[in-house]
Amino acid sequence: MAKDSLTITDNRTGKQYEIPIQDNAIRTADLRQIGGLVGYDPALTNTATCKSKITYIDGDKGILRYRGYPIEELAEKSNYLETAYLIVKGELPDQKHFDMWRHNITIHTMVHENIKKFVDGFRYDAHPMGILVSTVGALSTYYPDGKDIMNLESRRLQTRRLIGKLPTLAAFAYRHNRGLPYVYPDNDLSYSGNFLSMLFKMTELKYQPDPVLEQALDVLFILHADHEQNCSTNALRAVASSQVDPYSAVAAAVAALYGPLHGGANEAVIRMLQEIGSVSRIPEYIKKFKAGEGRLMGFGHRVYKNYDPRAKIIKKVAYEVFEVTGKNPLIDIAIELERIALQDDYFVSRKLYPNVDFYSGIIYQAMGFPLTMFPVLFAIPRTSGWMAQWAELVRDSEQRITRPRQIYTGEAPRSYTPIEGRPEPSMREEAVATTI
Repeated sequence: MAKDSLTITDNRTGKQYEIPIQDNAIRTADLRQIGGLVGYDPALTNTATCKSKITYIDGDKGILRYRGYPIEELAEKSNYLETAYLIVKGELPDQKHFDMWRHNITIHTMVHENIKKFVDGFRYDAHPMGILVSTVGALSTYYPDGKDIMNLESRRLQTRRLIGKLPTLAAFAYRHNRGLPYVYPDNDLSYSGNFLSMLFKMTELKYQPDPVLEQALDVLFILHADHEQNCSTNALRAVASSQVDPYSAVAAAVAALYGPLHGGANEAVIRMLQEIGSVSRIPEYIKKFKAGEGRLMGFGHRVYKNYDPRAKIIKKVAYEVFEVTGKNPLIDIAIELERIALQDDYFVSRKLYPNVDFYSGIIYQAMGFPLTMFPVLFAIPRTSGWMAQWAELVRDSEQRITRPRQIYTGEAPRSYTPIEGRPEPSMREEAVATTI
């Protein structure tokens, strides 16, 4: 009779061990009984670090769901704040609860006046993500009650504060970079409309966002709201496991998102398309990619081995945006590059399909965002996902402070030699020293 377990034979000793299987996983700690065995998994490519009810991904089938709802339905029918409610609270709200949620978010869009002075302390050309990392972390000094992480009402308050304040901090970073005066929130506008106002308002008494661009930004925010245990979410959970306040944990997540392999991926796509320059040069670049000379940016994903469902939605949104902004000429290169690549067995056999980054940067560029703002636009909506993941971790009785194991590959025990008695380092030792 089949059992939900794994029988392992240690060929070193001949002993057999039975390891329970639950949720198609074994507990790595159960391996310790086998002579202290540990699992070795660089980058955690096949290791589950938590149980979560928030986001479901089936990479082979190209499926993404928030709390069970398909991303396609949410992008078409929902708005970002409603989706954020779903991610944070687990269910879609009725009208009464949505109105209350929207009110509770918008009353927290303002930031302390000292934050302006803090932002002013950065160089005029400081990267907006560097400013965002710092200002989010600084919020922990303004809201010391955030340290009361075991208090449900405190967690709810910090969640509302962070979702409300991220667009304001992001907009301040943008305006500082542009040498423009800061624009305060306008809570008469939608979440996305208010962000556009804080970014682009000039001398008009009231900024009126273009409804198409406002809707496009809202859809992009929905698509980026959460994505399971990615690099930044894993960073947030690892830092939060020390029971630090959520502002510090979110600052760690923003820092992880700063990296070019995570939040900067769509910027890399833009640079690649600009380098290709024209549709006629695509075959030349395809040949280079296949020869291993550079990477086809925006194709392939750690999780998806099929077409990223978010990329299909963004591709449609792009043309809606172009009706307002005019067509971004890079879209023609992108469309043709996708067409050729998906007819080439080299890319198809490797399951290299377009991901969310392939088209999102083209839209952001058409809307007037500089490349440096791309990861910031990622961080704003991801805050709802981060806060849901943070709350889930805090409530999880199985979680402890994160402390992975290592496999030591260094020197065997040796004795200390006084400096005057040490020989000169060999060439090998010098080479090793220069790599550190």
